[in-house]
This record gives sequence, C-alpha cells and structure tokens, in this order.
Amino acid sequence: MIPSMQDDMMKRIAADLGVSELPEAEQQEAITQFGTIALKASSIAVIEALPMPKRQEFLTLSEAGDPAQIQAFLDREVPNHSAIAQKAVAEELRRFKEYQKAAA
Repeated sequence: MIPSMQDDMMKRIAADLGVSELPEAEQQEAITQFGTIALKASSIAVIEALPMPKRQEFLTLSEAGDPAQIQAFLDREVPNHSAIAQKAVAEELRRFKEYQKAAA
C-alpha cells in the first residue's frame, strides 16, 4: 500500500475509534487491539451462520490455510458472509465506543 494511503487509512480508523488525540504509538496499539477483537468477532459470527455439519469442513479448510478454498466454501455455504462479518465489526465498534464513554 502507498504510504500516504496507509497514513490516511490509519487516521480514519483512529478517528472512528475515537483515539485520534492519543500519541501515535497509542493509536497504533488501540487499532491493533481493536483489529484483533473485530477479526475474532467477525469470524465467530460467520462460523455461527454455518450449519453445524459444515463447521468441521470449515475447520479442516481453515487448517489447510488455502484462502481461495475458504472463500469458495463461504461463498457457497454462507452467501452473505461479508455482510455478517461487517455487522459483527460494526457491533464491536459500537461496544468499543460505549466502553470509551463509560471510562471517560
């Protein structure tokens, strides 16, 4: 990614998280922590959308680590997986902001 584009993206994420006033190192840490939480939340939401018998197949594909196979599987078994993941991330962002308000 072009450094200026990456900087702009990081600024937008920091603003969305409400951490843009923090020193850059603390912003990076907050973004990293949120990213980890958001990834887990979106993964869980998508897995929960899978029918129970398909979860083992997903686990096997995940362990194999082929992104193209995982994508094809999800496209077939959970056609709206992107929307499910986006909704989970939005919910985590809402929770993060609520936590910030409560901590302030």
